[in-house]
Amino acid sequence: MKSIFKKTQQITLLLFGFVLVFAQQKMKIPNDAAFYMEINGKQLNKKISWDKFNPFLQEISKKKHKKDKENKEKPSWNDYSKTGIKYDGTQYHYGTFNDSVQAYTAYFILDNKEKFQEFINSTKKSGQEITKKSKYSYVDIDDDIFVAWNGSRAVVSVINYTKPYKNVWADEVMVDSAVAVVDSSAVVVDTAYAAEPERPFDYKEEIQSLKGDIKYLKENIKDNNNEIVRIQKDIKYLQKHHAYPEEKKSTTDTVYSEDEAVKEDPTANDEEMENKEYAIDPDAQKEMDSIRIEKFKVVKKLAEDSFDQYFNSNLELEVPQQMLAFRDVNADVFVYTDYGRIVNEGIYGKLMKTYNYAQFFQKIYNSNSSYNLYFDKDKVKLINNYQHKDAEVQKGIAAVYKGRKNKKLTALINDKSLGYYSVNLNGAKSFDMVYSLFKDLGDGEYQKEMELMMETMKIVLDEEAIAKIAPGNGIFVLNELKSKKVDYTDYDYDDDYNEKEVKKTKDVVVPNFTFAFATENEDYWNRVFNLLITNKKLSKKFTKKGEFYSFKDPKDNGYLDQMFFTVKDGIVYLTTSTDSIIPKDQSEGSKKWAKDAAKYPLSGRLDIQKLLIGMEKEFKSTSEKKMLDLFRKNVGELYYKTEVKGESIETEIDYNIKDSSDNSLMYFFDLFDEAYKIMQEPEKALKTL
Repeated sequence: MKSIFKKTQQITLLLFGFVLVFAQQKMKIPNDAAFYMEINGKQLNKKISWDKFNPFLQEISKKKHKKDKENKEKPSWNDYSKTGIKYDGTQYHYGTFNDSVQAYTAYFILDNKEKFQEFINSTKKSGQEITKKSKYSYVDIDDDIFVAWNGSRAVVSVINYTKPYKNVWADEVMVDSAVAVVDSSAVVVDTAYAAEPERPFDYKEEIQSLKGDIKYLKENIKDNNNEIVRIQKDIKYLQKHHAYPEEKKSTTDTVYSEDEAVKEDPTANDEEMENKEYAIDPDAQKEMDSIRIEKFKVVKKLAEDSFDQYFNSNLELEVPQQMLAFRDVNADVFVYTDYGRIVNEGIYGKLMKTYNYAQFFQKIYNSNSSYNLYFDKDKVKLINNYQHKDAEVQKGIAAVYKGRKNKKLTALINDKSLGYYSVNLNGAKSFDMVYSLFKDLGDGEYQKEMELMMETMKIVLDEEAIAKIAPGNGIFVLNELKSKKVDYTDYDYDDDYNEKEVKKTKDVVVPNFTFAFATENEDYWNRVFNLLITNKKLSKKFTKKGEFYSFKDPKDNGYLDQMFFTVKDGIVYLTTSTDSIIPKDQSEGSKKWAKDAAKYPLSGRLDIQKLLIGMEKEFKSTSEKKMLDLFRKNVGELYYKTEVKGESIETEIDYNIKDSSDNSLMYFFDLFDEAYKIMQEPEKALKTL
């Protein structure tokens, strides 16, 4: 019996040991990751129509290819639905940064290694060799973009490196916390990974490094030649003529309507000069290449270290639970952002420390947000969970979002309105939140003064009295948009370029809106409004008629004709029309909006289609009008609400689409595709001449 128990115990320990080893092989996200994203390919791949998406990508690829003068070959890839990437697999992305390195890394699952390598071959530079390592292969498709892959996984890493510089604020040299290049072997030490021990000099390794330099120079020499040639041409021309060539008056002074095309090619002289060959300054070329090589060595070593770590793991990512706290596995896309790290660390953190009260701003931004994105059939839904890292501050923020309801304000919502934004906050608790932000900021230079100031504010301010003036309930309703003609002064020039004033008129959009908020101290606001009409200077613009105070600019050339103010039944009104404060009959839809406006701390909606119709006068040219017509037919309605959910502030934004697209994901693609075609029309018109 003891023998069986002992063997069972040994097997259990052995299995437990394997589990530990297996767990240790996971690829850990670097500690300085401030951004993390998961793309649910299983769901998104079903929503993408490759029959539409693929031709569009081909068109974009051709457009980009034509602009690349060095690449004379036609793009070899024409089917982006078959790149070898498993589109129905989950993709993982994260971003890291510090004072000298900003990196973005993406992980993909492959279902066809050969197809993926064909795709890479069509993307990389012509003649660029692929580096093969024991567990993976990789290639740099640009100076800062690296792709690595094996039989089942692929990694894309985009790395930007900025060499540390002297800190002009602190008058000291900034220490590169990310990398350090040692001698010509370019051994890189990154704080995100374990430092490598210094090895003895290896001449064979040095030879390989120098060969790599030669290879880099050959591959990248053309990237610098164009700019150097252009500068050399400018130098030669200045040496001969002592001035830059004069531009033709017809190409600079003539004003053409949108529908007209310039038949004369303004680049003729430029092309003629480009055909002339000038000697490239070898010193300038050598210096530029030296800088690029140094930078390339750093980013290449960082990329290799990252690839080694991943492909030596079990190819699974270990993500901190804090990042996944609000992840919904049913979301199409999940994103986590650490605003505290972004603002308070790296070069941003160093800049923040140069200002007074830096600790206060660092504490404000010490938070994180998670986003779950859903592409439904008839709408796009985004849910954001905000959380401050200081529990006391988060508690204070949550208390502010717990205000009282006020149905008098929601009665202003009506069917004809373009939209509204409603607020139900606790004004008194906002003081507590501010106090919590200033509390425990450390032994800063002004910490004692700050604490004394806060204590004085607590004594002097009557928080309850202030809260009664504006408890925290308010609403803004955009009723409609109208247009009016206004006079304005423009400036014109005669043939001798003498300036002269010209009086003109134009149509401007005039909003009809109502802003209202609750008050428990009507007398205070009446005294404020009475002051406006009794003050000698202000009384020229402010008057009173009946129960309304009004403001009118004597010049009457602004965007607002007249503003009205009044206090009635515990509500302060500011409106462009006195009729707007009279409650209208509400349909079932309006009643639902009014109910939500009273229920949630923050909520709102905007009918973008109605908004664009009202702004029609702002679009002048033919292409602008075509673009307006496209969006006016296809844009939908935006809905917004915020509430306290557990230990976070949750905001939901819904965009309801009005379109015949397959789903809300393809809706955005279809809309962009049509807009792209409209933008290409002027170019096509020029080619037909």
